[in-house]
Amino acid sequence: MTAPGEGLARFVLKPLVLAGCLAPFAWLAAGAAGLGGVSLGANPVEEILHSLGRWGLNFLLITLCITPLRQLTGWVQWMRLRRMLGLTAFFYILGHFLFYVLVDQAGDLGVIVEDVLKRPYITLGFTGLLLLLPLALTSTKGAMRRLGRRWQRLHRLVYVVAALGCIHFYWQVKADVREPLLYVGALALLLGWRWWKHRDRLSHAARAPFERAA
Repeated sequence: MTAPGEGLARFVLKPLVLAGCLAPFAWLAAGAAGLGGVSLGANPVEEILHSLGRWGLNFLLITLCITPLRQLTGWVQWMRLRRMLGLTAFFYILGHFLFYVLVDQAGDLGVIVEDVLKRPYITLGFTGLLLLLPLALTSTKGAMRRLGRRWQRLHRLVYVVAALGCIHFYWQVKADVREPLLYVGALALLLGWRWWKHRDRLSHAARAPFERAA
């Protein structure tokens, strides 16, 4: 039996979200190739590097919005988008790192290792990427079945990755910190929502025996 809204999610919502996931990359690629009149400004290397990282963080936070959306609306089909959005976040964050290695630093491993070891914001960003890698590799349904409950515990690392990403962004900005603070605030709201729902579940579980007895 088809779940309510399954066709809408599969044939309308998912293609639209996929197009939205690819749009920032297409815009950056067009700018790099000089197509469509897209301009990347006076320093296109810096613009591409920062945009890839920012979009990676955007999609990471959007992924964390899926569970609250399901809880608020009661529409379970939102969950169909979580894997796509999470992999999109990984795609942009990995692209951010590879662009830094191959283009910004021209593959100079000595400089890259020194940056990772001596620049705290790069250390945090690299750590976040390493933690995100096993989440991307275990995002399939087969991995969920094999890992069972361990899968959920492993994927809670996404909260750590999001926090590291926000701090990485904040420490990387040298002057105007208003934009990274917006990301910090958004993450705080998402984590606060999860804490509140978890507390509410524990409270309900504690009351349930007494309610049944009554």
